[in-house]
Formats: sequence, structure tokens, C-alpha cells
Amino acid sequence: MLNNFQELYNILPLLFVAAGILVSLIVEMYYDKAKDIQPWISIVIFLSAAFWALLTVQKTGSIFGNMLAFGGNVNIFYFIFTFGAALVTLLSMEYIKKYGSNYGEYYILIQLSVLGMMLMSGAKDLLVIFLGLELMSVTFYALAGINRKRAKSNEAALKYFLLGAFSTGFLVYGIALIYGSVGSTSISVIVEKFMGLSTNYLFIAGFLLFLIGFLFKMAAFPFHMWAPDVYQGSATTVAGLFSTGGKAAAFSAVIITLGAFFNAGGAYTFTPYLSVIAVLSMLYGNIVAISQTDIKRMLAYSSIAHAGYIIIGLAAGNSQGIAGIIFYLIVYTFMNLGAFGIVSLIEGKDETNLDIQSYSGLANKHPMLAALLAIVMFSLAGIPPFAGFFGKYYLFIAAIKSNLTWLAIIGVISSAISLYFYLRIVVLMYFKEADKEVVVERNTAGLLAVIISVLLVIVFGIVPGTVIDLITSFL
Repeated sequence: MLNNFQELYNILPLLFVAAGILVSLIVEMYYDKAKDIQPWISIVIFLSAAFWALLTVQKTGSIFGNMLAFGGNVNIFYFIFTFGAALVTLLSMEYIKKYGSNYGEYYILIQLSVLGMMLMSGAKDLLVIFLGLELMSVTFYALAGINRKRAKSNEAALKYFLLGAFSTGFLVYGIALIYGSVGSTSISVIVEKFMGLSTNYLFIAGFLLFLIGFLFKMAAFPFHMWAPDVYQGSATTVAGLFSTGGKAAAFSAVIITLGAFFNAGGAYTFTPYLSVIAVLSMLYGNIVAISQTDIKRMLAYSSIAHAGYIIIGLAAGNSQGIAGIIFYLIVYTFMNLGAFGIVSLIEGKDETNLDIQSYSGLANKHPMLAALLAIVMFSLAGIPPFAGFFGKYYLFIAAIKSNLTWLAIIGVISSAISLYFYLRIVVLMYFKEADKEVVVERNTAGLLAVIISVLLVIVFGIVPGTVIDLITSFL
């Protein structure tokens, strides 16, 4: 009995979210004004889980027959998901009222998606990863269409569902081939047998299919086709969740498996495939983003490019690459939540103010929003001293240490290309006159979420070494 309680104590962040979902469902069923208190219930749940994850980060191990890990970098991922979701909740409180989508179940869906992300990041078995992925994906499909009065929202949900279901087929078939080759879905067992499996074509094919399923969630080329339409059609706050929590969860699952293979001596088995995907994602995302006029589509293509940067860490196949990926996912979460948060604040009813030209002269009327957005754009572009620069630096260093200097050079060139569309926003805000005045409605909770995101981007840029040392200590 004592051991059972100890096991549950070790996964308290998961239990906080799971229990919160049950509480939220009961409140939704029996309280008439549930939609007014659901966001606050969600924030309490997420912040409690985030705080406890950081408090117990040093205590590592596994439970449930080695099917679920806790502590270390797993808890760091828990923090990314829960704290990021708390910011999304703050951003959503006023935003979803603009389109008459203020439903209590909106917040329950966010809680369920976070629970799925947490299962993925802590999984030690392929079936647990699949369980978490499906829980996250199904809720994402519903969230994409939460603004059901808008045709674009319905279209986004349908596209996401159809393509997501198709990609899940790759994933399940990949797990079946891996199971057929190994005789187990336990990652520990697969690692033990990896040296004998590295020349098994059935296993390699299975893992590549498994990887394709997650490349879809990462929005990496050529599995990116859903991202621009889904980001544009979804609620802006929901798109922020997709591009941060969803992407981080997909990478966490791949890190669990590939990281284990790296330790088993298979660091370079998948390097050729991952290098090609990284190059194509970076160049395609940044080049196509230049021609975009809708800021949400621009951020969608930017997200494709950032997936490419992060995949450099996987291609590197070393512990520095894994540490760089985790650090980048932390800072990317807050950079992108800051960007989508500001877009949600400026966005008017009926999807107005989403054109990039709408940001012309923003610094004159709303200097604080312009300054916050400028910091986020500088960080996304990788300009020091902001956190985005150090995220790319650690990934490029990892590539160089693995004799992939050419890949790091392409990453630098790709970053230089991205300067155009990121700095274009800054130029418009500070050096162009507005054709029409942009009216920004008062949204205190949303502004608070953006300020917290931007402050974290600055802080992680000041003390990147402290964070990377913490991450490295668990590898």
C-alpha cells in the first residue's frame, strides 16, 4: 500500500491535471455559470502542476512496471505544457467571447490535451506514447473547430482531423512493425536489442513510419500541409497552443525513443533522414513565410522552419543536441505564445486586423504592444541577447560537434532569410504610417499573459547556461 501511495506521489503533476478534469466536468454539469469559473479552475490546476513539477525535478525514476517516467527532463516538459496552458487560458478568457465561443468545455478540452501531452513526455512504452498522442489529437481537432459559427474554423477542424487520422495510421503501422521485430513495445527492451536491430530493415521501416506520425504533429516538411490552413482557421489562442504544446509534446516523444537509441550506440542510424527533413523544413518554411500577408499564416510557416531548427538537434545524435532541443522548446513556447497572444489582442471581431499591414504605425497608438511584439520578433529571428539566439546556438554547436557543420551553416543561412519577415513587422510598427486606426479592446488577462511570456524570453536569454546545465544534468 505504501509503495502504491509513493508511486502516486511521484506523478502528482499528472494527477493534478487528471483530478482537475473531473472537477471541471462536475462543475460544467451542475453549475449554471460554469463558463465564468472554468478558466480560473484551469489556471489553478495548471499552475499547481507546473509548480510541483519544478519542485520535484531532481527526483527521477519510473513507475507502473517501467511504463511511465517521472522527474528530470520529464518534469521540465510537464512545466512547459502546464505553464504554457495557463498562459493560453489567460489569453482565451476575453478572446473567445469575441466570437461567441465562450463555452465551459473549451477549457476542459485544453486540460485534456495537456494530460495527453504529459503522458507522451513521460512514456517508457510505445503504447503509452500512442495513448497520449490520441488524447491530445482528438481534443485538438475539437479545439480547432471551437468557433463553430465561422466557416474557416469548421474547415480547419475537418482538415486537421482527416490529415491527423491519416498520419496516425503511419504511426500505428510503425509500432506494429517495431513490435513484430522486437516482440515488445517497451522502449527499454528495444534499446537492449538495438544493436542487433540496427540492420533489421523491418525495424528501420517501422521506426521511420513511427517518426512520420510525429513529424506531422511537428509540422515538419513535407508533413506540414495542414499547418497554415489550421492555424489561420482556428482561434488565435488555440493556434498558439498547437504551435507550442503540440509541437513540444511531439518532440518529447521522439526524444524519448531516439535519445534511448543514441545511448545504445545508434546515434547516426537516422542522421541522413533527419538532416534532409531539417534542411527542407528550414528553407521551405522561411522562404514561403516571406510572401505571406496574413500574420497567422506567416507564423504557421515560421513554425515549420523552427521545427527544422529543432530537428538539427535530433540529427546531431548527441546529448548536446537533446539538451539544445529541450532548451529551444522552452524558449520557443514562450516566444510563440507571446506572438500569438499579441495577435489575439490586436485581432478585431470578424477576423479583422490580421493582415500584416494592419500593424503599420502600431507603435504610435499602442507603444507597449509594439515593444512586446518587437522583442518576440527579435527572439524568433535569433537576434541576441534574447533567448531565441541561444536556442539556435546550442543546436548549431551540437551539429558541429557531430561533424554536421554543413547543416549548421544551412541553419544560419535559413535564420538570415527569416530576418526579412520578422523585421518587416518591426519596420511596419515603427516606421510606417497607419492607413486606418487599429482599435485594441481592453484585455487585462491577455496582456498579463503576453508580458509574462516576453519576460521569460528575456530571462532565459540572460541565464541560458543555468537552464542548459539543469537539462544536461539529467541526460
